[in-house]
Amino acid sequence: MGSLARTRLVAGGAALVTIGAGLGIRGVGSGGGDVVKYGGDALYTVLVYALVVLVAPRVRALVAGGVALGFSWAVELFQLTDVPGELAARSVVARLVLGSTFNAPDLLWYAVGALGAGLGHAGVVRWRRGAGNPPGAPGAPGVPGVRRGVAGGRSPGP
Repeated sequence: MGSLARTRLVAGGAALVTIGAGLGIRGVGSGGGDVVKYGGDALYTVLVYALVVLVAPRVRALVAGGVALGFSWAVELFQLTDVPGELAARSVVARLVLGSTFNAPDLLWYAVGALGAGLGHAGVVRWRRGAGNPPGAPGAPGVPGVRRGVAGGRSPGP
């Protein structure tokens, strides 16, 4: 399996796990509360992040986080109009995707979700780059003076 396909597979799996987590906290905290509300906000942005990586598997963490955060903020600001509320009254899917009413603290929690997803993504990328190179081995990250990709860590000589 190629690198892009593997990245898409992981991003798709992350999206499914995020949906499950979001529905899970809604089910467990059916009475509402801040953990359910704001945890759901953060997970919303994590889901958008995963979908960005699914569509564009070469995207950098900072760019994916910016797109996910911008989209989440745009949806929240759209709630200042009557349109999302009207659509949410007619459709459960519209309510889950667009919400219904503006809530300023949500903007912060979207940023928390984008930050968490970005840190996780960057960590996975860093881990994958270092996979197969035990610490201290030639070409392993953090070994000064050793060029990666050259057999034995030596420069090609004449």
